[in-house]
This record gives sequence, structure tokens and C-alpha cells, in this order.
Amino acid sequence: MTFKLLIALIVLAITTTSLYHSLKALPQGLAFDGKEQPLINPRLLIDRTLHFGNEEPRLDQEIFAEIFDMIANAQHFVLVDMFLFNDSRADGSRQIPLARQLTDALIARKGAHPGMDIIVISDPINTVYGGTTSLHFQQLRQAGIPVVETRLGPLRDSNPAWSGLWRVCCQWTGNSASAGWLPNALGEKPVTLRSYLALPNFKANHRKTLVVDSADGFTGLVTSANPHDGSSRHSNIGLRFGGPAVADLLRTERAVLAMSGADTAAVDNALGSLPDSGSGSPDTIRIITESAIRAAARDIIGTAAPGDRLDLAIFYLSHRSLLNALKEAHERGVDIRVLLDANNDAFGLKKSGIPNRQAAMELNRAGITVRWCHTEGEQCHTKLLVRRDSNGSAQLLLGSANFSRRNLDDLNLETSAHVRSDSNSDTVLKASGFFEEQWRHGPGDVPVMSLPYEAWADESRLRYWQYRLMEATGLSTF
Repeated sequence: MTFKLLIALIVLAITTTSLYHSLKALPQGLAFDGKEQPLINPRLLIDRTLHFGNEEPRLDQEIFAEIFDMIANAQHFVLVDMFLFNDSRADGSRQIPLARQLTDALIARKGAHPGMDIIVISDPINTVYGGTTSLHFQQLRQAGIPVVETRLGPLRDSNPAWSGLWRVCCQWTGNSASAGWLPNALGEKPVTLRSYLALPNFKANHRKTLVVDSADGFTGLVTSANPHDGSSRHSNIGLRFGGPAVADLLRTERAVLAMSGADTAAVDNALGSLPDSGSGSPDTIRIITESAIRAAARDIIGTAAPGDRLDLAIFYLSHRSLLNALKEAHERGVDIRVLLDANNDAFGLKKSGIPNRQAAMELNRAGITVRWCHTEGEQCHTKLLVRRDSNGSAQLLLGSANFSRRNLDDLNLETSAHVRSDSNSDTVLKASGFFEEQWRHGPGDVPVMSLPYEAWADESRLRYWQYRLMEATGLSTF
């Protein structure tokens, strides 16, 4: 009887822990829903990989070139928040040492201006949750640059089937960067069992942002690109901007520092010199994070009218409310095109195609045109929604967030930018031009950028319901 009571108490503890951490209040400053600010000095940035048959692929990259330029011209302040910041890579493909380049750029700027405030925020996945060390983080810290590995515990649990047990049994045990004995799936140094036990929590600081000051004032950047060697061939998108929206971006990063128990003084000082509002541009930008991104996406899709066009290029598409919103918009007569990664490759490993092939099947059956990015080992990692209305107005939504439960339901940390402009603005023309190029297909088009739905179609009902179960329960990485 005592044994049964003990088991019952353990089950109760795990269940209540799981429920609490799935439903608890968010840390202050998350799910940030910024107000519309004037869009000042915008610059849309694009990374793409072009394939020319048997020739070496051509990498056209703008995002990190811009990031390095922004850091090189910073005067007093730099804040970087990047999800993947490591040099792991897949064998046999041309890749760029982005992690090393970013580390060197930050250290060089700190060396040139020792009094400069430079802050790096990243995700603990880069040290496999404390089970190994990061040479880049060590070198940054030795140069006097604080590196904050985001404290993920305060976030809601995205995989309650595991995280309740994890919080009761394992999270208290600590980890060691020198006691690893298991093969490291994310790098070369061995890691501990505890690192692998932390992985199924499936939560992350998935943001990719930068804030710097310069002689021209503060500038922000929101992107989908990581300083990760294995990601250096991916297609990505980013937006650089100035003005009062930079203060909003900085406020969202202050929330991450506070949640992680880190010093916020440098950010507070920077915020003290930034304007809260401004004027000078008819176009606007709104900084949004976590579930505010979902609300913006639903509004962009849900208010589109017959004659308007929606173009979506995204790495993961699985969120039920957005899939339903797309189908409803199609039924209203909105012209919709969806360009997806086939979810076939992940840093040299083959994937199952879940969830995109299942989402594509659903959209295709509803009559929505779906195509696949033509990739050869890299990923179509862009997160971009373009809306162009029949009256000439336009909206963009871009940033770190995939259209998935984990990215949009206050589980991961995410940052996106919502832009309102017109169809003939430089920013919208470049975004829509990028989509048109990625949508391009043969015959006669070189390079071929996309493939028809049939190329990666998966009509399996079993895998469809597997996707639905994974999306609903959190038993997935998307």
C-alpha cells in the first residue's frame, strides 16, 4: 500500500508540474506587441543559394555582410541575440565560417573600443545545455564581452509529456562540460547523458536580432539567419531599420536578459538615449514577438480580400489556425501561393518531410498552389509573408518565426517585423521580387528555383495524422 501511495504521489507531482509549467504566466516583456512606428532607412537583406546543374552552387549573401558592417561601425553599443552560434557543419558542402567571423568581428570591435558595451545572447543548445564548451563563447568572454545563455526554464513547456518528468527528476542535477562520455550529435566533443535528457524539452531562444549604435544613431536588424556554419548556405531574409522601432526591439531583448538573470544596465542606458516615437515616413514597422506574431499573421491573412495576393515562403508550416486561415482566404477569392522547404535535409541528415509535406497536401487539396524550394542539401529557411492588395497597399511579415505551434504559441522566443507599405516601395519590391525568383521554374529558367507539388508530395494519411499528433502534443521539434 505504501509503495502504491508513493507511485501515486510521484505521478501526481509529475502531472501537476507538467500542467503548471504548460499554463503558467509568461515572463514580463514576452509576447511583445509593439505599436506601429515609422519605418526609417529600411534595407531588406536576402541570402540565397543558386544551383546551375553540375556547376558549383553560387551563394549570394547579404545578411551577415550587413551585420559585420553594422558591428564595425558601432560606436558605444552592440547587442546580438542569435539562436545557433557554432561552427558545426555537414561534410561535403561549401560552407562559410559564420560563427568564427562573428566572433572575430565582435572581439575586434571590443579591442578597438574597450569601453564599448557589447552583449551576446544565445541559446544553450550551443553548449548542448551545459554538456560541453563553446570556444566562441570562451573567447568572447575572455575579451570582456558577456555571453548570456538564455535561461529557458521560465518559458512555458512545449513538450509537457516529457518536461513534467524532466522538472521533477532531472533538471536539478546540474551538468558538466568536462564529464561528457556520449557521442555529440551537434558537434565533436562528447556530452553527458543529462544533455540528451534536456533535448526533448524542445524549447529555445530562436531569435535572430542585432542592435547597434553608430554616428547616425541606433539601428536594428531582424532576420531568419543564424551565425552557424552548417546554416551558411540556407536561403534567409532580414530587415535593417532605424528610428524608434529600434527602441522596441531593444525592449524585447531586455526582457530576455531579465528572464535570464543577466545585467540589464547597458540596455537601460541605451534605451535612455532612444526615442519612443517619431515621424518622417508613411511606411510603418511594428516589432512583435512570440504569440503577437501569430496574431499579426492571422490578421494579414484573415483580412485579405478578393483580388489581393498572399505569397508565403517559409521553412515550417504547421500551425492549424494559419492553415485554416489560408484555406478560408482562398475560398474568399484571395490569390495565394505557398513556397515550402521539403523538410528533406538537416545538416547532412535526411528528414521525414513532416510537417511541410502534410501541410502541403492539405493546401493542395483545398486548391491552393504549392511549390517546393529546389534545394541540394541546404534549407529554404526564409520566413516571409507578403501581402499585396488590389489598391496598391502592401504588408510584410518576416523574422525568426516559423508558422508552427512552437514558434507562435508562446513556447519559443521569437522576433519578427510587421511592415506596412505600398507595393511600389523598394522594400516591398525587393521582397516580392525575391519570392518571384524563388518561385521560378522551368523550362527555360536557369537556375531552376522551385519544383511542383508533385515532386515531394506525400499523400500518406498515416503521416498526416502523425503530423497532427506531433503538432498538438509538442512531441516534435517544429
